[in-house]
This record gives sequence, C-alpha cells and structure tokens, in this order.
Amino acid sequence: MKSPRLYRPGRRAVAATLAIATAGVLAALTGCASADQSDTSGSAAFKPVTQDNSSQITVWADSTRLPAVQAYQKSHPDVKMDIVTYDGSADGSTYLQTKVQLFDRTNKGWPDVVFGSPTDVTWASQPTGPKAVPFAAPLDDGLVKKATLDNFAKGSLTPCEFDGHTYCLRNDIAQVVLWYNKTLMDQWGYTVPTTWEQYEALGLKVAKEHPGYIVGAVGDTNSQESYFWSSQCPAQQLQDDGKLRVDLQAKECTRMASLLDNLIQAKAVSTQGFFSQGFDGSKVLMANGPSWYGQYLFNSAFKTPKGQIAAANPMKWDGESSAYTGNVGGGVWMVSSHSKNLKASTALTEWLTTSDENLKSAPTYPAYVPGAKTWLANPDNASYFADDIAGPFQTAADQVWSGWSNTKFSDATSWSSVVLPALTAGKTLTETLPAWQTAIVNEAKSVGYTVTTK
Repeated sequence: MKSPRLYRPGRRAVAATLAIATAGVLAALTGCASADQSDTSGSAAFKPVTQDNSSQITVWADSTRLPAVQAYQKSHPDVKMDIVTYDGSADGSTYLQTKVQLFDRTNKGWPDVVFGSPTDVTWASQPTGPKAVPFAAPLDDGLVKKATLDNFAKGSLTPCEFDGHTYCLRNDIAQVVLWYNKTLMDQWGYTVPTTWEQYEALGLKVAKEHPGYIVGAVGDTNSQESYFWSSQCPAQQLQDDGKLRVDLQAKECTRMASLLDNLIQAKAVSTQGFFSQGFDGSKVLMANGPSWYGQYLFNSAFKTPKGQIAAANPMKWDGESSAYTGNVGGGVWMVSSHSKNLKASTALTEWLTTSDENLKSAPTYPAYVPGAKTWLANPDNASYFADDIAGPFQTAADQVWSGWSNTKFSDATSWSSVVLPALTAGKTLTETLPAWQTAIVNEAKSVGYTVTTK
C-alpha cells in the first residue's frame, strides 16, 4: 500500500488512505459550520456559487471511509446525499485529478465532498486552467472556525495549506513510533532504545545473540518515510523561495544510510518488505514505523498474540535536543469550491474529522487532537497492546518533521524504482544515494519544480 498513506504526505500519500493489499488488509486508515461564518482570516478571492441549503451533496469516499459517511447519513436523515465509492487516490492514482479536469472543461459534475491524499491538495488548491477556479474550497475562508483548525495536531494541516489558505481537513495521521515486542525484549533483558545510536547498537547485538531476529525492514514502498523522514533528510524540502531542496548528501541523509547499511550487513534489518509475501513476522523484535503498524501489521498481518507488542517514543540522535519523526499515511477531506450547498458539505467534513461520535472507532489515529484522545480512550483501540500506547502516539503526533514536504509527486516512485532494486542487487544505501537523488530531481522537474541540491 502506499499504505495507509495518504496521504502524504508531503504526504504525505497513503490516505493514509490505508490499503495494505499485499497483506490482504485494509488499513486505512462535529461540528456544524455554515458558509457565512466570519471568524476566520478569509480572502475575498473565494466567491461561492449561488447556494441552496436544501440541495443534495455528492460525496466521494474510499471503501475504508465509506462506513463513516453512511453513519453520518443515517444520523442526519434530513441531509440529501449521493455517496459514491472510489479508490480515494490510493497508491498514486490520478483518477480524481483527471475527473476534476474533465468537470472543469464541461463545467459540471464536481462532487461536493471528496476523500483523498495530501498529494491531491497540491493540484486541487490551484486552478486547472485559465478560466477554472481551484477545485478545493479554502476552508479557513468563512467555512471552518479558526478554533477548530487550531485543534488539529501540530503540523498535520501543513499539507492542506497553500498560498496562505487551508484547503482540506486531515482525516488521520500516521506518525512513526518505535514498535517492539515487549515479551521478547523483557525475556532477553534488552532496554528499549531512545536514540538512533542505541538502536543501531542493539540491532548489532541482536544479530549476534539471536540471529534471524530483526529490528526493522526497508523493503516496503514507504520505508523511506519511517527512516529518512525521521532523520530530517531533505529529500523533498520546499523552501521559502519556492525551490524544492533535494540534498541526499546532507548529513541527515548520510547518517541514516550508514546506520541502516551497518544493520543490513549484520542482517538485523531486512531488505525485504514487511508486506512482502511470506515475510516471517514472528522474527520481528522491533520496527520503526507508523501508528497503524500495531493493529494492521502485527495484529492483522503477523498475527502476533495479544499482549506482546508495545510502542515507544520516536528516537533522537546523540547530541540533538529533540526527536523528530516521519509520517506514513493520513488522508484528507476536501470540500468543492463548486458546491451549491457549502453548509451541508462543510458540516459533513467537520463531522468526519472532528466528531467524537465518528473518531472513537476510526480505523486509524485521528489528526484532530480532542478526537485522538477519544480514540485512545476506546478499549478496542488499545486492548491488543502490552502497554499503554497513548503516550508514544501523542508524543509522536507533535514530532512529525515538517521538512519532508507535500509535493506534486509521490516519494514512493523513486524509492521503489531506484533504491529497492539496488538493495536487492546487494548495493548499499550509501552508494545508492546519488542515484536516488537524481531520480527525485528528475521527477520534481517533470512536474514543474525548480530544484536545488544544496
């Protein structure tokens, strides 16, 4: 899956949009705003079409989010809704963008509310042609209260923000934490690492004392987001001047490549993906990965018994005061600027992303902080684990590094086409960094970015 990513990502992409096809598992993963609210820093540029608060709204959702939309319809029978299921822009699909471009040409057909990936916002916040307007409505422009926007996790709305406005609400985030098998760690007398240097040392120790067990894997299409994003590697960093910085020779990149090379050589980190067919999950002692790994990797895919898996805070580097982490997934909801019923469209979008009623049983960790607390308080979301996951999840949610930017292209493409084949061929990450950088630069330029490699 681009797994539960959505999104981007920065995606960043995997909505989450969480679809773990290779594991046979789908992981993706209140309020009532009106179109005339004025407690925002809105722009006069957004001019809604003539409104009809009784008109039907069309909602596009992926299969993972479909039950939530249906639940809203059931609890709000007065709202006329046409619900359409589509792929939610999973795995880099351009279906939504292609359809919107068609609707812009024919001047009809736009859905009112859409679930997608953060990557979708990069084009949806911009006009598709000289006579078109951006598909996504600026939600901070009279639609959603500032107090509501301020309650989303730190940085979680950054992928929604362009030209000073907020064009989406984040459905979920997939902050990276350190997962570990507490049962085995206790049995073997190991201490959970708090720094990357300790992680490397423990991995090398595990390789010697318990050969066959691993502390991570880099063979999935999103592994770079767990490791290189967490190391603050400027693989795709939008700068204030609008240029995209792609510098894989920065120390933040080379240090992670070197660390992983050492662990790969010792066979403590696998070059096979966690979601590869036949992967032996019983040999995973630790995994640096997103919040959805707990339920969707260890529980559903690996079938690790209940009460063994725990989560720890993101790790920092020696000499650095703070830890940063990555994000592997997280979808978004957008309201169409063409909607004739912005009141109903915005109310639905807020309910899906902020209501306790919906978020308490959401499939993935909510981006809305009060909703996340409700989600963590639900025994169904925590009973599988050996320890309380609330602390690490909440800590990591505020430590996602903002320098891995939401871009018009998926970071999975170059990693999958260049890095993974190189690892399979026996090359090191360190020697593959130049080729990886070239692939990112070429892809960035192909979609219009001006790139700097310094």
